[in-house]
Amino acid sequence: MNVFNIIGPIMIGPSSSHTAGAVRLGRVVNKVAGSDDFKELDIELSGSFARTYRGHGTDRALLAGIMGYHSYSEEIRDALQIAKDRGIDYRFIENDIPGAHPNTARIHYVLRNGQEGTVEGASIGGGNIRVDVINGLRVDFTGESNTILVLHRDKPGMIALVTQIMYDKYKDLNIGNFRLSRPEKGGIALMTIEIDQMPPEELMDEINKLPNVENALLIRAI
Repeated sequence: MNVFNIIGPIMIGPSSSHTAGAVRLGRVVNKVAGSDDFKELDIELSGSFARTYRGHGTDRALLAGIMGYHSYSEEIRDALQIAKDRGIDYRFIENDIPGAHPNTARIHYVLRNGQEGTVEGASIGGGNIRVDVINGLRVDFTGESNTILVLHRDKPGMIALVTQIMYDKYKDLNIGNFRLSRPEKGGIALMTIEIDQMPPEELMDEINKLPNVENALLIRAI
């Protein structure tokens, strides 16, 4: 347990779960999109998020995180207006998601270049989060560690190729958690690799050059 878990986050807003956690969820969307040039946002809110988001500032917090702000940023208070000024068309949709954590948000984004995606996650208390789904693929990470996401074709030896590069050239990197998600055998799969250190940019370049890798991205600890 770290100090963040004990005393809670430095934050703007009334609630670590509904404000700080929501900002961190939004920041995951920002990292996955790789841009803050958003055109449209459909933000589904489930459970407690859906019932209290206006009073607890969850709407502002999510938007602030999506636009790249932190839980301590004063811009959270004005996030609704900032998003409008940036020309972002956003909607908040109350929709109980079956089996979801009470503080869950499912965020579908469209960038101005046409790229789109979806991130689903939950604020699980004390400003901590859990990311559950990215673009329809199951994941499981908290954002507390640097996380490498590798979207690839489900071919034999793919896990070995990625981890072998890390072992051969970047021995200082330690994998703290690993998960593979694949809806069907032989289709698209997603590796989620949480590591203790910050990986060099060269590692991401090398992974992206591997055969059958569609895209690899790094989500820095949030």
